[in-house]
Amino acid sequence: MNIQIEEKPKTERAGILKGKKGVILGIANKWSIAWGIANSLHEAGAELIFTYQERVKDRVEKLAEEIASGQISCIECDVTSDEQLEKAFQEISKIYDGKVDFIIHSLAFANKDELEGRYIDTSRSGFALAQDISAYSLAAVAKQAEPLLEKNGGGSIVTLTYIGGERVVKNYNVMGVAKAALECSVKYLANDLGPKNIRVNAISAGPIKTLAASAISGIQSMINEIAQISPLRRNTETEEVGDTALFLVSNLSRGITGEVIHVDSGFHVLAAMK
Repeated sequence: MNIQIEEKPKTERAGILKGKKGVILGIANKWSIAWGIANSLHEAGAELIFTYQERVKDRVEKLAEEIASGQISCIECDVTSDEQLEKAFQEISKIYDGKVDFIIHSLAFANKDELEGRYIDTSRSGFALAQDISAYSLAAVAKQAEPLLEKNGGGSIVTLTYIGGERVVKNYNVMGVAKAALECSVKYLANDLGPKNIRVNAISAGPIKTLAASAISGIQSMINEIAQISPLRRNTETEEVGDTALFLVSNLSRGITGEVIHVDSGFHVLAAMK
């Protein structure tokens, strides 16, 4: 008996972003969503710069070498420091001659002990930390990127969110509130930057077993259940998120701003988890 194995359709990306220059903030490892985005954008012909925190410098530099040996610059950038952000974008401006086409913001953090139990028990310091890194950083990055995008005649900023910013997801807690703030920031930034032809959008990805997601209590059970009940009956893959980011930074999405696009196998259309 012959068994036919269905192959995944190949995505044709070559040349879509040829000559485009962008920055990706938030690559941690090969399982991070930002890594999937980096691969899609690189295959489409984009020039890339990665940012990193000092503690993951070696790891990010190795990833940069793997994806495009000698072609990707890596710059230190701690988004909790205005001084570091300014310095990082000064370096980016020098490398790219003052012009940038797109920014990928894939940053989020909350203390692990805030991602279980009741939201009401969130600490003041834990709330402030989650908001600073996961939400405010988008506005801080956009402010630094604005002159580089404007000099280019416009461009695109894309951030990553999750359905926990729209509805209650068990144990997501303070991160859900931060994602809600992030999504609202997308709208306000889209309004601020639109007159300069700078678009701001978010991708709401389904749960993916990333390093950050592993901090959420019960994440594997959630992933397993969504694979069973989502309309497409499968989980989200980083490649799918990467290709959506490619669309959002390309000219194909030139009329889209202030949007949250769900890439979650359709899970967001369901009323609730069963």
